[in-house]
Amino acid sequence: MTWYFVNKTEIEDFPRFQFRGILLDTSRHYLPVEAILKTLDAMSYSKFNVFHWHIVDDPSFPYQSRTFPDLSNKGAFHPMTHVYTQTDVRRVISHARLRGIRVLPEFDSPGHTHSWGKGQPGLLTPCYRGITPSGTFGPVNPATGSTYKFMTRLFKEVASVFPDSYIHLGGDEVDFTCWKSNPDVRQFMQKMGFGNDFTKLESFYMENIVNITSMLNRTAIVWQDVFDYHERIPQDTVLHIWKGTPAQYREELSRITKTGHRVLLAAPWYLNHISYGQDWHSVYTVQPLNFSGTEEQKKLVIGGEVCMWGEYVDATNLSPRLWPRASAAAERLWSDEKQTSSVTLAFPRLKEFRCMLLRRGVQAEPLFVGHCRHEYQGV
Repeated sequence: MTWYFVNKTEIEDFPRFQFRGILLDTSRHYLPVEAILKTLDAMSYSKFNVFHWHIVDDPSFPYQSRTFPDLSNKGAFHPMTHVYTQTDVRRVISHARLRGIRVLPEFDSPGHTHSWGKGQPGLLTPCYRGITPSGTFGPVNPATGSTYKFMTRLFKEVASVFPDSYIHLGGDEVDFTCWKSNPDVRQFMQKMGFGNDFTKLESFYMENIVNITSMLNRTAIVWQDVFDYHERIPQDTVLHIWKGTPAQYREELSRITKTGHRVLLAAPWYLNHISYGQDWHSVYTVQPLNFSGTEEQKKLVIGGEVCMWGEYVDATNLSPRLWPRASAAAERLWSDEKQTSSVTLAFPRLKEFRCMLLRRGVQAEPLFVGHCRHEYQGV
């Protein structure tokens, strides 16, 4: 007779924050679908649960729209090889869902939209040199009704393709220079009573875009700039903090939560930036709730995310730049820093986890001198 013994173990574990995300930028460099799917696999190993897909931006528009096919036909790096078809998007969403990951799309405007203008004439603001058009274009033109008709149709399609109840609308880094140069925009501002305050013009635009997505039963997430310009947005809008030193983003956390808005923190986790040595220490020792505010304010911090912007990142270096450094942020978003804040204690765990990633085919960079017991030879 053969006897089998089962070791009974009870594990009590739960995430500290409900939103634990990773942003990939697929505009500055196109990421093949397979690279995105492998990233989703690796995200699941670290219990990340939101894929923030910064799908379009100034350099290219790879999202293939059925309503406006020229956006990718003319705005992508290549209209056939460097686009995400509706089938590709469904594949990513399905792959993510099976791993407990939501897909949050971002269509950032009114800035970061140069690629949009290639396939949608009249959308961007014509810039002027004196009284003469310069031939260049700036942000989305907020002074024409056609802009909002276009955005309504585009976001109606986006809402039908991406099932998540949230959508990221951007709203960051708007350069007012072109708006200031355009006589039609200046005339519109006078008509609206904005005077020469171009932050009010951006506020007008973003409020309209948020209202469009609200009518589609989507909750907006916007970058912190929208709050900094004192824009009137629905109370359920989530503010996304991306700027500043620790002292500055703590102050921003305090100001935003005081108004009752929910907040996401990204500022300390821009992992596209690299430095020599064990820079995961600074990633790991972030204290998301270390700001001046009440307990009710701190409950409004719903999580944070690692950002991997694509100026110097494509499929060749995405994985080693992201892993295992992102896993340090993942632990901070899962566990209270009061319980797990020692980099000395974390190092052997993270080192072993990096070896596990290698065994699973994720090309994760080394943390320091050493080796894995079962060295991965496939790289």
